[in-house]
Amino acid sequence: MPPKADHLSRRPESPGAGATLDQWLSYLEAIHPAEIDLGLDRVLMVLRRLFPRKPKARIITVAGTNGKGSAVACLEALLLAAGRTTGAYTSPHLQRYNERVRVNGKDIGDEELIAAFAEVEAARKSVTLTYFESGTLAAFVLLARAGVEDWILEVGLGGRLDAVNVLDPDLAIITSVDIDHVAFLGNDRETIGFEKAGILRPGIPAIYADIDPPRSVLQQVAAQRVALQRLDETYYVDNTGSEVVLRFRGSDLALSLPTVPLPVNSVAAAVAAFRELEPDRPLDSVAGVIARVRAPGRFEKLASHPAVYADVGHNPHAARWLAARLESMKSPAARLLAVYGALSDKDVEGVVQAMSPVVDQWYLGGLDCPRGLPVEALGERVASAGSGLDIIECTTVSGALQAALESANPDDLIIAFGSFFTVAEIRRFREVE
Repeated sequence: MPPKADHLSRRPESPGAGATLDQWLSYLEAIHPAEIDLGLDRVLMVLRRLFPRKPKARIITVAGTNGKGSAVACLEALLLAAGRTTGAYTSPHLQRYNERVRVNGKDIGDEELIAAFAEVEAARKSVTLTYFESGTLAAFVLLARAGVEDWILEVGLGGRLDAVNVLDPDLAIITSVDIDHVAFLGNDRETIGFEKAGILRPGIPAIYADIDPPRSVLQQVAAQRVALQRLDETYYVDNTGSEVVLRFRGSDLALSLPTVPLPVNSVAAAVAAFRELEPDRPLDSVAGVIARVRAPGRFEKLASHPAVYADVGHNPHAARWLAARLESMKSPAARLLAVYGALSDKDVEGVVQAMSPVVDQWYLGGLDCPRGLPVEALGERVASAGSGLDIIECTTVSGALQAALESANPDDLIIAFGSFFTVAEIRRFREVE
């Protein structure tokens, strides 16, 4: 048997503290053979070297199929407005890795990230870590170094075996449970719910931010005696009128929430979490704080006349929310043009079926990224999802947006969605126009 090629047998060398952030990120992508390797053993080994004891901060862990980023952004804003110091860890990023770690609402700098990566690298020794696992541990190092009081940590995938789950939370939030990442989490809500419920801990408070939780979640709640706040059971959202009103069982409080471009259930869960964490704080400023919250890529308005919105929604559950939102905004004379790019492992057919009732014309763009669907394959899958769809295919997502803009009337609506990669390309395109 011939010897292995030199580039295969040689392990990548650590770039060192003097390297650039891009060099570090490239190295972290190369040191583990798999992009995703669920399990806590390896991460725990390195965590114990970095943190012999649990960090002193209050830890809030947020899991869910959709709505996690919105819940994190709202809770972060509420705690900051109350005078708390906060750190937030979210993933993936849209345009810069620095977006993944925020300290008191500000993205972390390159130098701080590099120093944290170097500290994790020194601690891991011979333990292999994935890109996400290294980034998660680096985020813990950064938040500990900043000395913030509250850590708000978004789960990357699932919950039970996600690297974020190596830390025991003081409060857990599950925003929703639906079908996504079936290769890793299972293909039904009960199995996926069991994975999400893995962030729960005995006796800690938790919030479930959607109706109809899977039995697997409720079984874990009961087994661990979790103090669960649950939508439509312990708190209630009334959005049938001209405003959204949040109420709590056993309280006369009726809190009016502003209309923001975020899922109302995630907003309400963040308020419920804030009330749990800070029970003595008055809630009279909540509406004003929420009104100012914006989460990039979450129904983000990028232009007017025609209106252009971008959303990272990439599964049928997210698409149903998006379709309802767009239907409520669309005037009878306007058309809705959808710019869509997707990853190969997503339920394209389910997304299209959810969106088709409100979309007048589809502009499809290929994604040049890992697992990205080229436009020919995307077009075949979209066409198979329903008959009579008006489809225009473009090589790139930015090309698809350009074609939609050229076709649109000033009163039309354009929604660009389907992936973080889709929205990142759309945002870059808008910046250079």
